Amino acid sequence: MYKLIAVDMDGTLLKSDKTLHPDTVTDIEYASSKGTEVVYCSGRAVIEIRPYLESLPSIRYGICCSGSVVYDFKEDKVVFSKEIMAKYAVIISDTAKKYDGMTHFLAVDSTADKSQVTHMDDYNMGVYQPLFEAIAKKVPDMSEEAKTRIAIPKVNIYFRTHADREAAFEELKDLPLCFATVGDTILEMTAPGVSKALGLRILANRLGIDLKNTVGIGDSDNDREMLGIAGFPVAMGNAEAEILSMCKMTTDDNDHNGVGKAIRKLC
Repeated sequence: MYKLIAVDMDGTLLKSDKTLHPDTVTDIEYASSKGTEVVYCSGRAVIEIRPYLESLPSIRYGICCSGSVVYDFKEDKVVFSKEIMAKYAVIISDTAKKYDGMTHFLAVDSTADKSQVTHMDDYNMGVYQPLFEAIAKKVPDMSEEAKTRIAIPKVNIYFRTHADREAAFEELKDLPLCFATVGDTILEMTAPGVSKALGLRILANRLGIDLKNTVGIGDSDNDREMLGIAGFPVAMGNAEAEILSMCKMTTDDNDHNGVGKAIRKLC
């Protein structure tokens, strides 16, 4: 019955140390071998997903940048994108500076301030520092970088404190953007109408799959819309309370193969 499974990455597919549980790999590859299309459904930029492609060769598609980009990894091309106008990225970057936040541009590539990448623990993002150091484009000033762009699919700000995030959000909330909060200190922004749900809808339509035959698996606020339209929404054991309450099933947490266990039950 379930022909497409959209899987969030951080807090869902990946363990807390950002590696894959070996049983998760086995379960996904088995489901794929039986004809189920398993896809990434992540807030990450395309380049931030690439390190996992070798471990999961059966996954062809990625709903990336929280639905702003749908990517075909087999043909190495964007099949859909909807972006934030660069003038709003400048405002976002300037606001982040006021609160000493770390701005991050996400697209096919990943861009951050070179002076902040070296101390991401200060922004509660230390676990991601090796990834940023390895693959991010590092620039001296994010506001100036935004002025060189036409548009950007997704912009994140990582804050030092919850209070800083809330204060910055108050300043930004009237911009014509979609906002999502992740954890206590992250603010994510995409173009109007963009969410993981949009990416799932577009990819399912591209593959000729009815949404009632889809599964969504996630753990946090930026998964909410995707879980709301998936035929069968699954919450991770480590999911936020609102996500747990809206899903039809709760699986194990991300450190104990929650994704693989859900796939076994449903497929």
